[in-house]
Amino acid sequence: MRLLVLLLLCVSAAPGPVAGADRSCSDLRQFYTGKGFILTGVPQNEISGEHLRMCPQGPTCCTSTMEENLSVLATKETEGLIREAGRSLQAAFNALYRSFDTYFTDLHSHSERSLQEILSPLGPLYSQNTRLYTDLYVDLRQYYRGSALNLDETLSEFWSGLLERTFKSSVSLSEEYLECVAKQQETLRPFGDVPRDMKTKVIRAFVTARSFIQGLVISGEVVRKVSQVSLSPECMKALMKLVYCPHCRGLSSVKPCTNYCSNVMKGCLANQADLDPEWQNLIDTMIQVVASFSMEPSLDVVLSSIPAWIYEAIHYQQENMESFTAKVYQTCGHPGEPGTGSPVLNEHRRKSSSLTASDYKPSPTAGLRLEMQVSDLSSKLREMRQYWIQLPPGNNIQDKCWNGITKAKYLPEVMGNGLASQINNPEVELDITKPDMTIRQQIMQLKIMSNRLKNALEGNDVDFQDASDDISGSGSGTCVGGQCRRNRPGLYPYPPDNNPVRAASSPPIRLCSLLLLFPLVLLLRQR
Repeated sequence: MRLLVLLLLCVSAAPGPVAGADRSCSDLRQFYTGKGFILTGVPQNEISGEHLRMCPQGPTCCTSTMEENLSVLATKETEGLIREAGRSLQAAFNALYRSFDTYFTDLHSHSERSLQEILSPLGPLYSQNTRLYTDLYVDLRQYYRGSALNLDETLSEFWSGLLERTFKSSVSLSEEYLECVAKQQETLRPFGDVPRDMKTKVIRAFVTARSFIQGLVISGEVVRKVSQVSLSPECMKALMKLVYCPHCRGLSSVKPCTNYCSNVMKGCLANQADLDPEWQNLIDTMIQVVASFSMEPSLDVVLSSIPAWIYEAIHYQQENMESFTAKVYQTCGHPGEPGTGSPVLNEHRRKSSSLTASDYKPSPTAGLRLEMQVSDLSSKLREMRQYWIQLPPGNNIQDKCWNGITKAKYLPEVMGNGLASQINNPEVELDITKPDMTIRQQIMQLKIMSNRLKNALEGNDVDFQDASDDISGSGSGTCVGGQCRRNRPGLYPYPPDNNPVRAASSPPIRLCSLLLLFPLVLLLRQR
C-alpha cells in the first residue's frame, strides 16, 4: 500500500544514546516531556519490567501508564500520517478532475460558440430556432455533469423539434398533423443519415467523458473513506512495540529491522491492501477510457463537429424538401385539407455551399491539446496504480536492528498482502474471518465504477446515480426501458473537496512521498 510510506518510521533512526552503565532514564525523561507528557511517575533510573503489556518485559524506563500513553501516541501519529497520505492522493485526483473538466468544458463552449458562425448562412432557419439549438447544448452539458438524461431520447427530441419547426415554417399546422409528420421521420429520413451518425458519436463521447470524471470522483472518495478507518487495538500494540518500545529499553538509536517493520504494517493495513485488485482494475479501465478519447473520431472532433452536423442535416432537408413533402402528403393527407394548414415549404431555402461534418476538422491546436491531455492523464493514473500495496524504497536493514525484543536479526518471514495472508503474522493478531466492513463497501464501489466505465467504452448509456452512502439514493444503474427522469440536477458539478488540498503539478506518487517525508523527518528528530 502506498500508505506504507509509513515504513520510513522503520528505516530512519532517531538520534539518541543507548542507556549507559548507570541505567539512567534521563534521555527518556527528556524524550517523554518532548512529546508533551508530564514527568510525574517517570522513573529516574531503570526499573524491572514485569508490569509491561506491550513492550518486552525486562529492565525499562517505562511504567504501565507511560506504555499506554506512548501506545495511544503511536496510533494517533500513524493514523495522522495515513490521513495525510490520503489527502495527498485526493489532491492528485482533484487536480486530474480539474484538468480534464476544464479541457472538456472548453471544447463544449467553443462548439456552442461556433454554432452561430456555421449556421448563420441559413438565415431564419437559424435565427428562429436559436432556443432549440441552445437547449441541446444545455442538455448535453447537464448530462456531462451527471443529470439522468437519456441521451438517445434527448437527441431524438432535438431532431423531432427541428423537423417540426422547419416543416411547419410560418404556417400553423394542427397537432395531429405534426404528429403524423413526426412518425414519418424514421422511414423518410428528412435529415438524411446525419441524426443517426451524430447520435452514435455524440453518445459515445459524452458517456465516456462523464464516466471518466465519475471515476475520478469515486476514486478520491474511496481514498478519503479508507484513510479515515481507525487502526485496530492489535495494531495499536504492534505499533507501540515497533516505534516506542526501543526507547523504553534504552535502544532509541537502533533502527527497526526492515522485515519486522513490513510485517507490522502489513498486519495493520491488511484490509486496505485488499483494495488492490479492484483498485488496479479501476485504474486500468480509466486508462482505457482516456485512450479512447483520441480514437477516431476523437473527442475534440466530435464536440467541434456538432454545429457542422446540424448544418449538414438542415442543408440536406432543404435540398430534399419537395420529395419529403410529397411523401408526407401521401401518408398524412394534403395540408390544404380542413384543419391541417398549409406550410410554406421553401420560404427560407437558400443556395449555399454545403458543409459536411466529415469535412470539418478542429484546429491543430485542439488536437495537440487532446494529445497532451491523454498523455498526462494516463501517466499520472499509472503512478496511482499500486497505491495500496507498493512499499517505498528504504534501507534493507536485517542485522543488528530492533526486532521487537532486542538488537538482533529478525527471523520470521515477511507476510503477503491482504487480510487472508495475515493468518500467521507474528506481529499483529488478526481474525481473517472478520474483514472491515467500511473497506469492503469501498471495494464494492470500485467494482461498480469499473463496470460503469467498461459499459461506457462500449458506448452504453448509463444513469450515474451515485451509490455511495454519502449521497441520497441507492443507485439506479441503467435507465429502465430507456426511460430516465429528465431535469434531475447534476450530481457532480465539481469534485468533492472535503479536505481542500491544493495539488501541485508533480506526479501524484512523488507528491505523496514528499508531503509525508518532511513531517516524518521532523517526527523522528523529536524521538
